[in-house]
Amino acid sequence: MTPDLLLAHGYFLYEDPKELQIMKPYAPLGILYLCSHLQAKGFDVEVFDTTFSSKAALIERLQTGTPSTLGLYANLMTRSNIVELLRIAREAGWRTIVGGPEPGAYAKEYLDAGAEFVVLGEGELTLEELMTAIRSGGLDQVSKIDGLAYLEDGELRQTPPRAQIKCLDDQPWPARKMVNIQKYVDTWRTHHGKGSVNFITARGCAYRCQWCSHQVYGNTHRRRDPLLVVDEVEWLLSEYQPDMIWVSDDVFTINHTWLRTYAAEMKRRGLRIPFECISRADRLNEEAMDLLAELGCFRVWIGSESGSQRILDSMQRGVKLDQVQRAVELSKTRGIESGMFLMWGYDGEELEDIEATIQHVSRTQPDIFFTTVSYPIKGTPYYKKIQDDLIQLAPWGTSSDREIKIRGRHSRRYYSFADKLLRSEVALARMRDFKAPDEQEASRLAEEIRNARIGLMDAAAEVEA
Repeated sequence: MTPDLLLAHGYFLYEDPKELQIMKPYAPLGILYLCSHLQAKGFDVEVFDTTFSSKAALIERLQTGTPSTLGLYANLMTRSNIVELLRIAREAGWRTIVGGPEPGAYAKEYLDAGAEFVVLGEGELTLEELMTAIRSGGLDQVSKIDGLAYLEDGELRQTPPRAQIKCLDDQPWPARKMVNIQKYVDTWRTHHGKGSVNFITARGCAYRCQWCSHQVYGNTHRRRDPLLVVDEVEWLLSEYQPDMIWVSDDVFTINHTWLRTYAAEMKRRGLRIPFECISRADRLNEEAMDLLAELGCFRVWIGSESGSQRILDSMQRGVKLDQVQRAVELSKTRGIESGMFLMWGYDGEELEDIEATIQHVSRTQPDIFFTTVSYPIKGTPYYKKIQDDLIQLAPWGTSSDREIKIRGRHSRRYYSFADKLLRSEVALARMRDFKAPDEQEASRLAEEIRNARIGLMDAAAEVEA
């Protein structure tokens, strides 16, 4: 039987060398939420989970199965796969719909690439109305469906924004039975010794960091009832027996009252599971850290981004450096690992800002830190600010926003030396805390620091053009 809708995404684990090194896949909750919503409304929905499959297998499904409607979730990193799948699906006679965090910013491009409709923002209600129109043959009324983009005589048409779902508790849980969750758990367990699953307690982030995309949920933050979230956690633990959990919220600890109620209910039911989450330094006080420790949090990720307050203010992060340092300190005293995200190359960053970041991380000493070179995501204030200096290196359909160059910015080699300098300085700072440091290793690190600093200065004149 042909389903009303086939949902898929464009992430193929076994075809991505970088992901094969990481091997930390999670189920695609976005399309599973869409699936459960539409099934509850009487639609026949199938999910093709590409994570453990191949592009060839999905293409075969599209070319040999009876065509109906295909819904694809697209993000920044899967653009090229989605563009290819849209073309093949249209050639095979499928209706095509695309949604997710990227298509709203590139609606015309996705429509030109083969999408018949782009769902803008939160997808459940828009997709429900669109599928109702498709099933009834009422596509001449799509202009009355909020949250859509489509072409009319080759011109882009966009309907008014869709009002967001007011009560998330009215939504069914993700349709996890439509994919093989156990394979995700087993993959984690095989490669990392612990099986993991993911869930969300809220949608959106009300903060206004200039480089962060809000295409799907806007600048909102809506929370689920903490007692109902515990119901889902209890079911996940019983159904899949994971060893740990990833809370996929943008900022898990925004609402301390919510967190307090959630922790109390987990304790009342005798539930405790190791987990990691993302937070903000300004939402991590002593009480919040105590609650995280009580719940079993083993790692909290903190967006520091820079060690320069000037750059943080330019980003409109709304966070002070001493708050970041305090958050890491609080995590250490409670036995919780701290992870830190850092960003090089934000607009206006100078050498002194890089030095400030190195000093900040060396002094704070998080357990883990990751760096990236900033990239402008279309639709963000950061993108709009520097769009006149952007250089497209490859055709849109075969690249991503991460591959756009910024005219006048330092070279990749410059930021590579900044990375080396940061890691060597932090390693040396940690060694100095030892009672009996390895003098030979300290000498080696000091030499690395000298070389990295020379390389950084040497590359300072190199800019993207």
